[in-house]
Amino acid sequence: MRGAQSAKWVALAAVVALAATACGGNDSDSGSNDMNKGTADPNGILTAQLSEPQNPLQPANAKESQGSRVLKQIFAGLVDYEPGTGKLVYVNAESVTPNKDSSVWTVKLKPGWKFHNGETVTAKSYVDSWNWSANVENNQTNSSWFQDIKGYSDVHPDKGKPKADKMSGLKVVNDNEFKIELNSSVSYFAYKLGYDVWAPLPTGFFKDPKGFGEKPVGNGPYKFISWDHKKMIKVRKFDGYQGPNKAKNGGIDFKNYTTADAAYSDLRSNNLDWIEQVPTTALTNYKTDLGKRAIDEEYSAVQSIVPAFYTKQFKDIDPKVIQGLSMAIDRDTITKTVLHGSRTPADSYVARGVLGYKAGALKEQVTYDPAKAKSLIKEGGGVPGNKISIQYNADQDHKPWVDAVCNSIRKATGVDCVGDSKPDFQADLNARDKHQVKSMYRGGWVLDYPVNSNFMRDLYGSKAAGNTSGYANKQFDELAAKADKAATLDETVKLYQQAEQVLAKDMPAIPLWFYKVNSGQSNKVLGKIPYGQDGDPIFTDVQVKKK
Repeated sequence: MRGAQSAKWVALAAVVALAATACGGNDSDSGSNDMNKGTADPNGILTAQLSEPQNPLQPANAKESQGSRVLKQIFAGLVDYEPGTGKLVYVNAESVTPNKDSSVWTVKLKPGWKFHNGETVTAKSYVDSWNWSANVENNQTNSSWFQDIKGYSDVHPDKGKPKADKMSGLKVVNDNEFKIELNSSVSYFAYKLGYDVWAPLPTGFFKDPKGFGEKPVGNGPYKFISWDHKKMIKVRKFDGYQGPNKAKNGGIDFKNYTTADAAYSDLRSNNLDWIEQVPTTALTNYKTDLGKRAIDEEYSAVQSIVPAFYTKQFKDIDPKVIQGLSMAIDRDTITKTVLHGSRTPADSYVARGVLGYKAGALKEQVTYDPAKAKSLIKEGGGVPGNKISIQYNADQDHKPWVDAVCNSIRKATGVDCVGDSKPDFQADLNARDKHQVKSMYRGGWVLDYPVNSNFMRDLYGSKAAGNTSGYANKQFDELAAKADKAATLDETVKLYQQAEQVLAKDMPAIPLWFYKVNSGQSNKVLGKIPYGQDGDPIFTDVQVKKK
């Protein structure tokens, strides 16, 4: 998912800057209509593609990109990340300051901020939000994000009912200041605060959390208007917003599409202003089709296929079998032919552009070698049933590459492989969360914050919200805990690089390739759409032309 934020921390760049590689095709009239000509309409409405969010729109209840895309517009958190550098930028926070060992953090707010209903945003708005979201009885999908805070285990025990309704580590000092005491040092804690889960909530939320999820009231640059399920979500500019990223347009209509082809058709005819991803069938021609309206830009995300370790097939599997399946995949050919150069073969569990990404962290594991692949599978005892399936969501264009991966595995090893499609992303995620995956599933992870821990602890930690495969490794958990307690960010990153080598031996997933934004925009948008490192547009900076 997305993604995808103290003066001491502002000075630290947490990423290798990604080059802005937005590309256009030809200058034909079919694609351009000169996007730089025209006048911006500050009240113009942008239309953008969206799949149905999995859950109600509550800040701690979206670990997938679709719900998160909407939440990021409605809510503003303490910090964000500067595009291109990943440096921390204060949003609702005036400062976020650690003590000497980074175990206690003091947050000071910019005073006078308002929720969309006029209520003042205070320190209590944050503390109450986090306490509610962490509580096991409230069943929030991202509740584990609060596990660093002292007292988390009291509100979210592994078994039974909570012993308390508040985490002891959270203390309100006054309306504009609160303290966060952690279980131990976490050198990069400030970076984590840019994720949606840390947003504040107004008092009305706690009277009817379920109803609020259908009609959220936030403090962000856009206010919620309506949600017509599986059709459209509307948000509009909040004139009272005091953050640094005020909207340059009048709002967004997030339109739901059941197929990528349908969305692309609307984009070409200028009935949609932004598409999430060009369908595979159009990758060879989209730059010609769209001209200057085409987008080709790298961002920090990695696609994998993930074994469901709770199934009979993978419960006690030898990692050699998974490595063999990985080495049976001809990533180079698939990315060049089926995906038309729109992806780059992965050589790490960590996406490029993230602090701690190490080129070649995975070597043999991701090298195409049919003979070795077949040998490893045999040494590991074989694939139970000699057949695997790969679950994916059919509302995005995954079928062509899933079929290509299956063909590669089948040809190299003799192991049968088939796709297992779910109608949409919501159904796909629900099957993962309910442990109903039959064999393997498509995993795509977008940065939530630009540090390598986000691609490891938050995905492969045994208690992580992002871990829906049932994977657990005590050595990895211990190394991750040690990394989090390191005195400096540099030490944390290096220890997580060591932890990645544990994953390289254990193969909790098979990394396939790094993502790119292969997208497009309509001729109703003034200038190029700017993108964040999480691959989403910076919607507040998009300008719509006057009609």
